[in-house]
Amino acid sequence: MITVQYRLDQIQDAARQIIAFAGSEKIWVFQGQMGAGKTTMIKALSKEMGVHDQVSSPTFGIVNEYDASSGIKIYHFDFYRLDDPTEALDIGIEEYFYSGDYCWIEWAEKIAQFLPNEFLLIRIISDSVLDRTITLQHAQDVN
Repeated sequence: MITVQYRLDQIQDAARQIIAFAGSEKIWVFQGQMGAGKTTMIKALSKEMGVHDQVSSPTFGIVNEYDASSGIKIYHFDFYRLDDPTEALDIGIEEYFYSGDYCWIEWAEKIAQFLPNEFLLIRIISDSVLDRTITLQHAQDVN
């Protein structure tokens, strides 16, 4: 586990640290209170990964797909509005999770029983309007 502290004007540096820590892990779970900066971090990560598409929260559509210039595909999920976890199965999340593509998940606690055993947990805490603390942990290290 590592901790990264940053100011919002240093978010790209934090994004690079997350990418380096993730290694080959493709399933990334973002945790944090509403407004902590999960989508903002996903935008920064997308930029680092070479995504040129508009990156936004898929709150109403549940999943957005982004293509990076390197040829990688990223699926961005937001399960905030999900009432029944089995609705996630209806959109085929298992196919996404085991596709070998990146899956970045907001509000994963709503579908916890369907998450793969291995993932990167990214906890974001808003320390102030401009300051954030992130803890990064691989799933096997999560207590």
